[in-house]
Amino acid sequence: MASADIEILVVGSGAGGAMAAYELTRLGHKVVLLEAGRDYDPKIETPMFKRNGDAPLMGAATPDKDFGFYDATIDGGWQVPDEPYTAAENSEFMWWRARMLGGRTNHWGRYALRFSEHDFKGKSRDGLGADWPFEYADIAPWYDKTEALVGVCGTNTGLDDMPPSPDGVLQPPPQPRVPELLIAAAAKKLGIPAVPMHRAVLTRPLDNRAACFYATPCGHGCSIGAAFQTTTSLLPMAKATGLLELRTDAMVKTVTTDDNGKVTGVSYIDKKTGTEHQLKARVVILAASACESARLLLNSKTARHPQGLANSSGQVGKNLMDSTGANIGALVPALQGRPIYNEDGHTANHLFIPWWGHKAQAAKQLDFPRGYHFELGGRFGEPGANVDTGLQGYGSQLKQQVKQKYGAYVSFALRGEMLPNPDCYMDIDPTVTDKWGIPVARFHWKWSEHELKQVAHGLNTAKEILTLLGADVGELPKPEQAILKGGQIIHEVGTTRMGASKTDSVTNQWGQSWDCPNLFVMDGGVFASNPHKNCTLTIMTLAMRNSSWLATQLDKGAL
Repeated sequence: MASADIEILVVGSGAGGAMAAYELTRLGHKVVLLEAGRDYDPKIETPMFKRNGDAPLMGAATPDKDFGFYDATIDGGWQVPDEPYTAAENSEFMWWRARMLGGRTNHWGRYALRFSEHDFKGKSRDGLGADWPFEYADIAPWYDKTEALVGVCGTNTGLDDMPPSPDGVLQPPPQPRVPELLIAAAAKKLGIPAVPMHRAVLTRPLDNRAACFYATPCGHGCSIGAAFQTTTSLLPMAKATGLLELRTDAMVKTVTTDDNGKVTGVSYIDKKTGTEHQLKARVVILAASACESARLLLNSKTARHPQGLANSSGQVGKNLMDSTGANIGALVPALQGRPIYNEDGHTANHLFIPWWGHKAQAAKQLDFPRGYHFELGGRFGEPGANVDTGLQGYGSQLKQQVKQKYGAYVSFALRGEMLPNPDCYMDIDPTVTDKWGIPVARFHWKWSEHELKQVAHGLNTAKEILTLLGADVGELPKPEQAILKGGQIIHEVGTTRMGASKTDSVTNQWGQSWDCPNLFVMDGGVFASNPHKNCTLTIMTLAMRNSSWLATQLDKGAL
């Protein structure tokens, strides 16, 4: 495919980029997709059947493998070779990147929760942040299509925080584990529901992907396609149309424009040769991740776009949000010494606790806005390198203590909504560049009182549930100590947010730049808010919806 033939050029092969490529090729449009990382084939490269005992340090995390020796992420993590980023004074932010075909979808937790009507119109309720430029009803049919295509297991719970899916869309969830049932029973006494988590993991075969057989960690990658990643689904589907060309090791440097300021294509570095190439395209879609796409726009400034491309509003890089995170756990006496059996399941929690506090907030009974959920941990798992410091003795006595406590620990991982604030944004470092001479991102970060009060509430709630289980939790840490760092949950969004007006947003509801009609953003950067739910399902849903709209514009000659 010659440069002159490029109809649509997509930057990024993760959730948004791969979905855009799939939908556009399915509708008959030619796409060239650029990926900054190397090619990757999980069918032959995944270590999904490797055991901790065969790995250095029993598979434990290391500085170059943040999630363990066998994690699927290649050449990535919170630090990437040859690609630094910086933080402003008194700021700390952790930026996760995966330099590989499929991006973060090879690694992610596969939690797939719909945003609700509460989530899209938060400002209308409490006056904070920004509303999305559409209603839940507008996106609901696209959630239906995305869930059916991706394959999501779960159930309709009837809870106001979890919008229902049509009959036949959701696949059956796995059965709850014993620790999860105990937590659910204790939470119920406090009026708090625990329900099946929705995950992008197949429990029934779908197209040419097999059902999960509950044997290996999803974070290793999935050669059978049961745990969703674009490398076993959307990208092969798009390639099968004959309309997709993939180019890996292609580090995009800038989005190019003509003398009138119209987008003409991109400039990229071939990482294998170090040479720079120009590609011309009718339409450019950025789906490189929220902060990478914003970096590209800010680095693409010209005389016609002095603040950076698509930045007449001054909002590119602003409104940076991540999910809040905090962890708490304890030993549950009732779980000690139970018979040992395989409790793997589909790796992650089978039950979770969704946000239950909308009515309390409406009645102004809580001192923080928005909500959070708890991802539950606790099961018989594969032994690792962790050591229980409470163990005493040696020999058979020590072994008996280990067996007695095995599978008796439970944990709560809080994941909550963050509101945008003027202290959290990214810009371009004035002096630092990466290996290819591209100026790097610089982060500014500070949690607000909203998030700190939310975490305090979550820790106290988790302690109440654990206390009902007979656990000794001890004194809780202060929220400033407990809250995880910005970027640590890997849900950064908002840097190119969509809106109803070009004065305070970067794109319209279709991800189309207000300033450059043939430039689109289809990653988490377009999020107007960052609900407590994991963002990948909504990134894919928006990319499908907006790519379908783009195809109609191309078909009628509007672009």
